[in-house]
Amino acid sequence: MENSFDAIVVGSGISGGWAAKELCEKGLKTLVLERGRSVVHNKNYPTANLKPWEIPHRGRVTQDYLKDNPLISKAAGFGEETKHFFIQDKDHPYVQEKPFDWIRGYQVGGKSLTWGRATQRWSEFEFKAPELQGYGMNWPIGYEDVAPWYSHVEKFIGVCGTRDGIVAMPDGEFMRPFDFNCAESYLSQKIKEYYPDRHMVHARWAHLTDPQEIHIQQGRGQCQARNMCMRGCPFGGYFSSVSSTLPWADRTGNLTIRPYSVVHSVIYDEKTGKAGGVRVIDANTKETIEFKAKIIFLNASALNSVLIMLNSKSNRFPNGLGNDYDLLGKYVAFHNYRGWVSGELEKFQDKYYFGRNPTEPIIANFRNLGQKDPNLDFVGGYTIFSGAWRGRGKEMSNPTFGKEFKEAQSQPGNWHVYMYMQGETIPKSENHVRLSEKEVDPFGIPQLVTSVGYDENDEKMLQDFLSQAQEMMERAGVKNIEISDSEQAPGLDIHEMGGARMGTSPENSLLNSWNQVHACKNVFVTDGACMTSTGNQSPSLLYMALTARAANYAAEEFKKGNL
Repeated sequence: MENSFDAIVVGSGISGGWAAKELCEKGLKTLVLERGRSVVHNKNYPTANLKPWEIPHRGRVTQDYLKDNPLISKAAGFGEETKHFFIQDKDHPYVQEKPFDWIRGYQVGGKSLTWGRATQRWSEFEFKAPELQGYGMNWPIGYEDVAPWYSHVEKFIGVCGTRDGIVAMPDGEFMRPFDFNCAESYLSQKIKEYYPDRHMVHARWAHLTDPQEIHIQQGRGQCQARNMCMRGCPFGGYFSSVSSTLPWADRTGNLTIRPYSVVHSVIYDEKTGKAGGVRVIDANTKETIEFKAKIIFLNASALNSVLIMLNSKSNRFPNGLGNDYDLLGKYVAFHNYRGWVSGELEKFQDKYYFGRNPTEPIIANFRNLGQKDPNLDFVGGYTIFSGAWRGRGKEMSNPTFGKEFKEAQSQPGNWHVYMYMQGETIPKSENHVRLSEKEVDPFGIPQLVTSVGYDENDEKMLQDFLSQAQEMMERAGVKNIEISDSEQAPGLDIHEMGGARMGTSPENSLLNSWNQVHACKNVFVTDGACMTSTGNQSPSLLYMALTARAANYAAEEFKKGNL
């Protein structure tokens, strides 16, 4: 393999795929480095079409597997039919100074194969709220800077939803949504009736309900409502880098993908004051290889990108690439998913639904919109995901076996409704990651130490969600309401953010408004590590928009000779 390229992208997931697509389309010879194995769309989805009875343990993993993998087996979507897209605990150790569940999937496509697919836009509030509410630093960009790139991404990946005119969750480029079922429609109407400022609407999801020409060109087809997305979709019905951006980049003839490539560090050239390339350890042979490029994009996922930067030490940067002010690895944050409220609806006993809808409704944030509400004792806001379902099997006093049990399975059970929170958390200096001084991974790279926890604001927001969700359900006539706090550790949300945040100067951030490392302008970081604050919306769409924006800027600067 040639070792010199115009650009190197580290990571092949949600943001890495977008970096590759944009750079290749602009004519740059681009190398994508992926530490895991190769996955090719429709060739490496071994369980995509299996019936439940064709899976050895009907989707559950063995007790031995659970014993060996107590961490990764907690992940949303993890099961016997998807475990090949997740790591195994023993292969990728790290040090938990505080409990932190670091969920990872190492293969071409990364976690884009197993992501939740929610794609809400940030509103203008999220970019300005940290300083308006006094809990952090504003972003160096605003909604107006990202809005055209949101549209650029939405049109390409395919997003279904409705245009609702909600200021907290701006409209985008949408295809028709999946329909609400009768219970969801009822719940939405009741919330609107009692709470004029609250909106239970169709969320925005990266599913092709009405494929456009650009999606047909990608070789993707309509979502079949199988709700087996995390196995890999043979129809390309949901967006992943494996089914969309990487094949698109490959068509240009400018893409090279190298799997089994564990990135050790970015190589800094003391003479030029720029990065000269990256140092890689071959995952199979343990051989060290260096690749050269004029542009480096770090898209290895938030904590891995920070790890690489921390390990990229030189005479100029003895504490890690760009880390002149000891900010690298700090201000790590996440989303708070601990709250869950559920109950039963006694209505609509004569109704059911068709298909397995892979999407769910959303209640857009209604707390602390921009300015802090003086009546609340916390800052930030939360999104609520919601929905209703009706299982099989009429409720019985003894639903274990026998004729009564068998006959009950031919009848639907009660309608169940639920709400769960996705809460903003506050980036803080003390919430950080760093390199271990003693422990190394199987490749000799220092292990990451995670020191990230909840705070009082998180607890107050959680209680507000629990009380508000219960109140909304009660007013809608929901019975047998249960509220719960999962008390799950940070990380299990799989929305880790920060560690190399964007800002206005090297004194307050690692990156500028174009996602460039302040002190090393040919290195860009556009995955979750760049996040200055978390917002309350799902972050993947913003990662993609920021990546497309930065990659186009990088390509222009490259052609001008500025990189």
